[in-house]
Amino acid sequence: MLKTTIIGASGYTGAELALMVHKHPELTLSGLYVSANSLDAGKSIAELHGKLAGIISHPVLPLTDVEAVAQASDVVFLATAHEVSHDLAPTFLAQGCQVFDLSGAFRVKKEGFYDQFYGFEHQHEAWLDNSVYGLAEWNQDGIKQCQLVAVPGCYPTASQLAIKPLLEAGLVDGSQWPVINATSGVSGAGRKASMTNSYCEVSLQPYGVFNHRHQPEIASHLGTDVIFTPHLGNFKRGILATITIKLAKDVTEQQVAEAFNSAYQGKPAVRLTADVLPRIQNVENTPFCDIGWKVQGEHIIVVSAIDNLLKGASSQAMQCLNIHYGFPELTALI
Repeated sequence: MLKTTIIGASGYTGAELALMVHKHPELTLSGLYVSANSLDAGKSIAELHGKLAGIISHPVLPLTDVEAVAQASDVVFLATAHEVSHDLAPTFLAQGCQVFDLSGAFRVKKEGFYDQFYGFEHQHEAWLDNSVYGLAEWNQDGIKQCQLVAVPGCYPTASQLAIKPLLEAGLVDGSQWPVINATSGVSGAGRKASMTNSYCEVSLQPYGVFNHRHQPEIASHLGTDVIFTPHLGNFKRGILATITIKLAKDVTEQQVAEAFNSAYQGKPAVRLTADVLPRIQNVENTPFCDIGWKVQGEHIIVVSAIDNLLKGASSQAMQCLNIHYGFPELTALI
């Protein structure tokens, strides 16, 4: 049994991970931790997340001795802020832990990226170079081999899974950037209350127009520029991405279908819905990404739906763990 620790356990994704670890036949939950000054320190996980009552009673402990926690762990999930993951990951890695980082701290290998989009200077270039991007359906070889897996966020996952098959098959007209319009539920803003994500204050609206940090992440890993506009919706969980792409000359609907089917054959977390366009209701509380599309003339509209807390965070992290250790991909997820 792999001793598994979750840092940042009091948040939404931390709670989802705790439940998955509890359900996983090859893992044992060795510890739940939050920052030493967190108001959640000392409470039980079930007290913080009532759905875990009667299932997991572990206390959420303050993280005061990182090396001691590392020595007691085989696997560490970092469900922490970007700067926190940046600082913690090297200590866990140095102690031999397998690390799955759900923050953006190790996702993009591009000079100046973290200064510009995250507001801090990256101090661990060696680990940045030796991490793998955990887009589970596309980077399996790297995930199997790498000690540090940087799990993509929700918008990049929904967007890339919808676009990559067409790019890889050479079906996209490179003269026109793909246009991504994506809407997320308010849980994507985290558990901490604010006027921005207060349920009564949220109205459907775009944000981060032309300057959201996920745009360069998506563009970097796709290898092509995109226009990305995120929206906040007044619902709890889920992401729906509607993506407009210009196809290369004379591309047929059959070629499009073949590209998607070839890319995701044998990939159990992606469900192709073809002519029935996806909706959030069908993916919330599941580890799946549903992808559907419509072709008209030179353009295709691809629609992608995921649960932002699961395929966009915790279940993709667990999917990466399963790939790394050779377990069936959806173990503990369905």
